[in-house]
Amino acid sequence: MTDRKQITEEMRALMARATRGRGEFEDLVIVPLFATVAALILGALTMLATNVDPATIGRSYIALLQGSVGSVNALSETLTAAAPLVLAGLGLALGFRAGLFNIGAEGQVLMGGLAAVIVGFSFPGLPAVLLLPMCLVAGALAGAAYASIAGYLRAATGAHEVITTIMLNLSSYRILDYMLRQPWVQREGRADPVSKSVPDAAELPRLLDWLDPNLRVHAGIFLVLAAVAFVWWLLFRTRIGFEFRASGENPDAARYAGMRAKLIIVVAMATAGAFAGLAGANQVLGVLGRATPGFSAGIGFDAIAVALLGRSHPVGVLLAGLLFGALEAGGRQMQVDAGVSIDLIGIIQALIIVFIAAPLLVRAIFPWGFRKDRRAKP
Repeated sequence: MTDRKQITEEMRALMARATRGRGEFEDLVIVPLFATVAALILGALTMLATNVDPATIGRSYIALLQGSVGSVNALSETLTAAAPLVLAGLGLALGFRAGLFNIGAEGQVLMGGLAAVIVGFSFPGLPAVLLLPMCLVAGALAGAAYASIAGYLRAATGAHEVITTIMLNLSSYRILDYMLRQPWVQREGRADPVSKSVPDAAELPRLLDWLDPNLRVHAGIFLVLAAVAFVWWLLFRTRIGFEFRASGENPDAARYAGMRAKLIIVVAMATAGAFAGLAGANQVLGVLGRATPGFSAGIGFDAIAVALLGRSHPVGVLLAGLLFGALEAGGRQMQVDAGVSIDLIGIIQALIIVFIAAPLLVRAIFPWGFRKDRRAKP
């Protein structure tokens, strides 16, 4: 009798674990997938409402696909666009897991990229094996330091990180403009705010230039994969990661369990800022080669959408970043081939976020795609 009871309890535990696993899979994969499909459908309806004929709509979506994955050049552009989005999105996902709504990634990207450029042109004689890691570390440290300001203010004074990170975003634009006007930063012979270029030793090497010099995909994708693995390990295999998640799920219970809430806030913000700073360093060292006003091109804001679409899970963030990179790369091709405004991509991205923010709506629209909740009868 005892053995039968024990077996029954074990079976129930296994079934509960399987149910949780299915629920997590639906939340991480199925909901974002259907949200993307719904956004594409509504995007087509938007074009119809603006007098775009069905044939042009079909051509635009074909061009979107071809421009994102239809050739080696398309894949190169998709990966190039996705890399900084994933890095910044990983940082934001860490903050979300810790219960912090950090929307300051844009400023952290700018500070990280600026620091990477300054270190790069300041040591032009160093070999790549030393200079490139120095630039990447400088970008991460600058992003971490800038994000720590909001973390410290939240921990010490209770100032909400949404407000402080908004203010820090605005401040970062002015700091960047000021620094780019300094004689030791500004490029010689230029009156506009443009930094000196980083030397070749500080650039992230391009991976396919032997095939085509115009292929821009660079070694930053390896940095992205390493970052995804590190964040997964940090969140799910370390004590500090458990404290991040516990604080995000139930701050009161975490404090009752003896977790140092204030320290967790500062560390979580600093870690998030470090990844955003790496995103900025990735952009200037792998694509631009220098810093200019607004060189981030909104990466920090788009990364919020990436983190939300990825459900704050490292693998989900990677997939969401690839999707948004594909939309960016394919959107340019769509504009050229079909004559459809690239603003449509912004509409589609916004619709994706709307559906991600309302998962019950997605489940209602696509009920056949989700497991029905069958309650066990007594």
